[in-house]
Amino acid sequence: MVNDVARHFRHLPHDEAVAGVVQHVRTFWEPRMRAQLLAAVDAGEDGLDPLAVEAAEALR
Repeated sequence: MVNDVARHFRHLPHDEAVAGVVQHVRTFWEPRMRAQLLAAVDAGEDGLDPLAVEAAEALR
């Protein structure tokens, strides 16, 4: 799901795209979903969009 969000913001300049993904996740994702995202990033899960990974790191 986070890859879909990242794809939605990809047309923006990089910093704005990261901020957009962060804002979307903070606004629309419940804490459990955010925790699962961070766990996936920590585990180095394959297939995560690099923009999504960067946004997840910014959520910390």
